[in-house]
Amino acid sequence: MNAPAGIPLAAGCPRPPTSVHDVALLDLDGVVYVGPDAVPGVPEALAAARAADMHLGFVTNNASRTPQEVADHLTELGVPADAGDVITSSQAAATVVAQRYGSGARVLPVGGPGVAVALRAAGLTVVDRAEDGPVAVVQGYGREVGWTQLAEAVVAVRAGARHVATNADATIPSPRGPLPGNGAMVGVVVDVTGQEPLVTGKPDPAMHAECVRRTGARTPLVVGDRLDTDIEGARRAGAASLLVLTGVTVPATLLAAAPDRRPDLLAHDCAGLLSPHPVVVTDGERWRCGTWWARSRPGGGLVLGSDAEGQPPPPGALPDGARSGDGLDGLRALCVAHWAAHPEEAVPPLVEPADESAREALRRWGLADDLRP
Repeated sequence: MNAPAGIPLAAGCPRPPTSVHDVALLDLDGVVYVGPDAVPGVPEALAAARAADMHLGFVTNNASRTPQEVADHLTELGVPADAGDVITSSQAAATVVAQRYGSGARVLPVGGPGVAVALRAAGLTVVDRAEDGPVAVVQGYGREVGWTQLAEAVVAVRAGARHVATNADATIPSPRGPLPGNGAMVGVVVDVTGQEPLVTGKPDPAMHAECVRRTGARTPLVVGDRLDTDIEGARRAGAASLLVLTGVTVPATLLAAAPDRRPDLLAHDCAGLLSPHPVVVTDGERWRCGTWWARSRPGGGLVLGSDAEGQPPPPGALPDGARSGDGLDGLRALCVAHWAAHPEEAVPPLVEPADESAREALRRWGLADDLRP
């Protein structure tokens, strides 16, 4: 049995990621906190990662706050941080604009205070009105963004200013469920002007390039909850990725992920930094992870089963490090089996259980056998 190269999740990580990667580039919303509160257990997990000599960089597409404000919030939640540990999409946007238009260029900010602060820190001149002749409009998330700011952005873009978006996230997580994100507000400007923006936040490589530059990472690991920003961004930047299930991504979405949005590692939360990750191996028919197996079904779909209810797994089915104990081995086997069958396309699968343990696991993951993701 072996774990074929090139299939995400298959190779796992035989040692804890803290001993393999020098820097964890952690998304914030949905990873470290949701709304005002820390994800349970995450402050302790990150403290343990630091104790293992892993450096932490906090990377956010949310451009509303300054790095110092983000660092203060993290510290209050039990995750000590300095402003230098925080990388925002506003900083990435400011770097891109300064490189394109030069120091002192006039820029109109739209969003929270973090946008204007990042522009000034990059040596750019912040203006308030379209009539001030900005060469660019940098738009980031801000709770107070309304008609007045959006109208000013529309006028400036129609007059020739380059529209730069710090990110295109349609939603942000909250304790009340998904809420409108910066992408929704960017869409208003696009709909009126007809001009597509330059997006500098995740998944654009400019964002992770900014992260690597600021942290000095040699072997970074991107930790995120979104496939379309965190995981795709890591792939485009050539970095390894760890998906956590504390934010917007659910197992059904993960299974149906496009090839460039499939993570290297999977965990419930940031505690996944502290433990080895199991391999997924194949015997030519089934894909096995721990005591779980998955296979493609003739005509499409997947079957999930567990050796725990039947005969013991065959010799060699459980290589060293195969048992993770986090309850996700069956999901790992499903993902690898499905992605191996669809290496270049995103296909929502129908999953059937082979036994009662599999049926219960599918219910737990929202993948009940009578539901198509």
